[in-house]
Amino acid sequence: MTLPRQHRAPQQPVPVDHNALRAAVTARFTSYGIPHRRARTAATALCHGDLTGLDSHGVFNLGRLYLPLLDSGRADPLAEPATLTDLGACVVLDSRRALGLWAAAEAMDLAVERAGLYGIGLVSVRNATHFGCAGFHTARAADQGMIGVLAGNCGGQRIARPPDGRLAMLGTNPLSVAAPALTGHPFVLDMSTTVVPTGRIRTAARRGESVPEGWLADEAGEPRTDPAAFDRGEAYLRWLGGAPETGAYKGFGLGLAVELLAALLPGAAVGPAPEALQGDGRPHGSDDDIGFLALAVAPEKLRPDGDFAGAARGLFGTLLACPPVHEDRPVRYPGWWEAERARERRREGIPLPAHLYEELTALGVLDPADGGVR
Repeated sequence: MTLPRQHRAPQQPVPVDHNALRAAVTARFTSYGIPHRRARTAATALCHGDLTGLDSHGVFNLGRLYLPLLDSGRADPLAEPATLTDLGACVVLDSRRALGLWAAAEAMDLAVERAGLYGIGLVSVRNATHFGCAGFHTARAADQGMIGVLAGNCGGQRIARPPDGRLAMLGTNPLSVAAPALTGHPFVLDMSTTVVPTGRIRTAARRGESVPEGWLADEAGEPRTDPAAFDRGEAYLRWLGGAPETGAYKGFGLGLAVELLAALLPGAAVGPAPEALQGDGRPHGSDDDIGFLALAVAPEKLRPDGDFAGAARGLFGTLLACPPVHEDRPVRYPGWWEAERARERRREGIPLPAHLYEELTALGVLDPADGGVR
């Protein structure tokens, strides 16, 4: 059940029980014919964004991205990924337009399985669709005591310009690395190679908020803080590092590395294709035929003394012991605050923005009759 709505201000966030929300999203996915086990994995992956505070990759995308993919046929609810190459430790899959939310999870699980046999498992995938939070998938490897890596491009969608370039050539090209760390707090790095993913821009625009300087720039390279300027074509997304003088080639280089490993390797669509030269500087193309790489490493098989877990606890514990500059901002590693937020939201509910609650109600996912989830 959703928590009570009585006396709630119109724009106050609506706290929704995580398990109930996940069940409701599972039901919506199964209504398209997706097998229940896979629909539940997809729903868990989607709600992971809301659970951990990565709202731009949560149920905000249900009606904006995933249902349109299924409605249009760009994602096949009955797809069964096909094995193209199997070398034991390395596998190449054709995802056949399967919903990426579950297909990426299964690819990572396969990588973990092979790593358990060979010490390393690499699964290279083409013809995929959007897979949500990359960190959800790599954390599956960390849960098994392994190191997980996931890198994905945006298929034929071009969002970001090369430094000093006039045309959009690459996607946001996410990269995630996860590993066991302290109990209940795995290390989970989940990042775009641009300063932020487009979802962060669009959620800010939907909430009527400005964005920090450095996220967006106009044609002259001047900072823009109005997030709506991005979809109006008046501002473009910057790379990690900002301008060429401050390190943009590092973010751009990481984006290219992801393109090579995730898309060029399995033969998926790439951003820097000849048609990219027909653009007008704004984002263009579609995120079809995404490529991604799922990698798992079994450190207990590879480390000579076999005590990777203990060494990891020492490494991450030492980081937490670092004296902070500000007492109210202790040193933490990627994944720590997300784990804390997930624990809190499992207990108190996921605070959905009022506009998103109403949107999900209109989609029939949430039931306004009792202020809850069907």
